[in-house]
Amino acid sequence: MAAPMTMNRVIHSAVRRDLLRLSTALSDWQDGDCARGVELERAFANLHAELHHHHEGEDTHIWPMLASVGVDPVLLAEMESEHEAMAAALAATSTALGTLAGTGSAADAAAARASVGRTRQVVERHLRHEEEELEPQLAPHHDSPEWKAVEKKLRSRSPGDAGRFFAWLTDGIPRRERTFLRSAVPPPVIFVLSRVLGRRYTREIAPLWETPTSRH
Repeated sequence: MAAPMTMNRVIHSAVRRDLLRLSTALSDWQDGDCARGVELERAFANLHAELHHHHEGEDTHIWPMLASVGVDPVLLAEMESEHEAMAAALAATSTALGTLAGTGSAADAAAARASVGRTRQVVERHLRHEEEELEPQLAPHHDSPEWKAVEKKLRSRSPGDAGRFFAWLTDGIPRRERTFLRSAVPPPVIFVLSRVLGRRYTREIAPLWETPTSRH
């Protein structure tokens, strides 16, 4: 039986989706394609920013709340350690993509793809750990005042940031995640956030994931 869908899993799905897109985009490289290197660097920077925001919310609000209701401090310490490992892996991939943007070389594309592979492993290890061990401990508190207060803090983003987030979250979202999202957030709100306030993402970031041939 599939695990219950949560907003956390919807976000995780978007992270996995972008990392797969990046690996795929680097797999068949035209030597000297600096322009494509710059595009992928920009697309990854958006993912990096969203993942940083997600982890910042967990470190600042979710882990302390879970500690206050008696969740195993060893497990929470593991979560923090995994966040640090992810930050290091993401920084290494950012550096590799920066190099590729400057050279466009096939060799640097291969190095960047190898870095993405390592980052995907580190990220996947944490996401699975969080989904399998931490989410079940959070579930009993979903209706508690403590969790409601945390949710309010997590939703505190500027309209522009919220729009970019929802545009990113819904870009290629699978059916199961889309169905859950519509049950958690009114569809008109999703539309306004993703299509209106998030149009900059749709215009400037989403097209960068397309393969060069699909643009013609």
